[in-house]
Order: sequence, then C-alpha cells, then structure tokens
Amino acid sequence: MRKIFNSIFAVTLGIILITSCNTKTDEKTQNQDYLIYATIWYQHSPEMKALYLQGFNIASENLKLFAKQKTKRPKAVVVDIDETMLNNVPFQAQEIIDNKPFSSDFWNEWTKLAKAEALPGAKEFSLLCDSLGVQLFYISNRSTSELDVTVRNLDSLGFAFATPDHFLLKENTSSKKERREKVMENYDIVMLVGDNLADFTEVFESREDDWDCGLVNQYKSEFGKRFIILPNPMYGGWEKNIYTKKSMTDMQKDSAQRSVLIGFK
Repeated sequence: MRKIFNSIFAVTLGIILITSCNTKTDEKTQNQDYLIYATIWYQHSPEMKALYLQGFNIASENLKLFAKQKTKRPKAVVVDIDETMLNNVPFQAQEIIDNKPFSSDFWNEWTKLAKAEALPGAKEFSLLCDSLGVQLFYISNRSTSELDVTVRNLDSLGFAFATPDHFLLKENTSSKKERREKVMENYDIVMLVGDNLADFTEVFESREDDWDCGLVNQYKSEFGKRFIILPNPMYGGWEKNIYTKKSMTDMQKDSAQRSVLIGFK
C-alpha cells in the first residue's frame, strides 16, 4: 500500500512541477521586456534630446529659407504627432510595468489624460512656422475620436495651430497619402517632419525585402531638407519586416526578432 501511495505521490509531484515550469515559461514569453532598453533610452538619454534638438534646428533653418521662396500657393508644413511633437514614453513604460501589450483601450486611457509632454524643440518649431506665415498641419494616425483630447494636449503646452482645422487624424486607413493630398489642395507643402518614413511619402508604406533601405538611398537628397526624420527605436513601420504574419504568438514574435539579428559569426 505504501509503495502505491509513494508512486501516486511521485506522479502527482511530477505533474505539479511540469505545470509550474510550463506556467513560468508562458509568463516569460508573455511580457513587454523587449521594449525596456529602447524605452529607457528614449525616456532618459541626453542623446535622444540632442537628436530632437538637432532635427528641429535643421528644420528651423531650412524653413527660414523656404519661407523666402516664391510658391504658387501658401506654404505649409506637415508634422506627425506621436514621438514627433508629443512624447508618449510614459505609455510605453506603463506597457512594460503592467506587462500589458498595446491595445486601443489602453492607449485611449493614456491619451484621455492629455498629459503627453512636448518633445525638445517641437513647440518652438510650431511657433516659428506661425511667425513666418507658414501653416502647420498635424497629420496623425490617432483616431478621429481622439481629436478633442489631442487638441487640448497640444494647446495646453502652447503649440501653435492647436485648433481642430489643423488636424487630420485617421478615419479609415493608416496611410497618410490622402490626407497630405487634402492639404495640397490649398497649400504647397515645403517640409514634412516625422519619426516614420511613411510620414513623408506613401512609397515607404510597403517596406520591401530590404526594409526600404534602397528607397531611402533614392530619397537621400530630401533628408535634412524637406524630410526631417526623428528617432524612435520603440515602434514604427520597420516592424513590418520582423512580424511577417498578422497573428503571432509571443514565442513566435521572440523568434522573429532574433531571426533578423546579424552577428559577426
């Protein structure tokens, strides 16, 4: 009888241990830890701040030159909002702290606070546009339902053009092509500022096998002139070349991330 009991106990203990191990493995794969280093860099590094100041300094000097040039229609500048004008890194950090992936509800919880801070040089650039008589339009993939809180957030920080008529948010598609074209119906766009290549032109939306590096080379004369790119190592269109499937498990995502690493061996 004792042998039978010992056998049952051993089997039961084994099942508990296996279950415990599997649970730990699942918990390990279902986290946002892959965002930690990029988020810390974005939130704390002086290099991040220097890059934004550098980008907006270049944009400002170029805009002064563009403002003097004759155009058929009034001049306009198009800017993205998130990680271009507004800093959403607290939301990114909360994803890690709460071990919670991105979702519309979670994102809306953040944007409803209207507490995103201005990125270095962003507000000053908007004011420069105003002083030079250049209209500034915010084209963002925030939902149209977020218009009021977004306008309130920018206005509270002192941004110029923080009025609903200067915002073109997402309705049906994340492509910004049609919204840029809407601006071009009445204005000549002399500059575009963003943290994603698709903020400049739709040719960067597909993300080819070379991650669009070839296209970047084709447009190299535009960067630092009409196209002002700002740093964002946390998320962006470049992720399309990592996650090739629409629905992937956490383990598959981890494997996909590792598969694109290029070592020296």
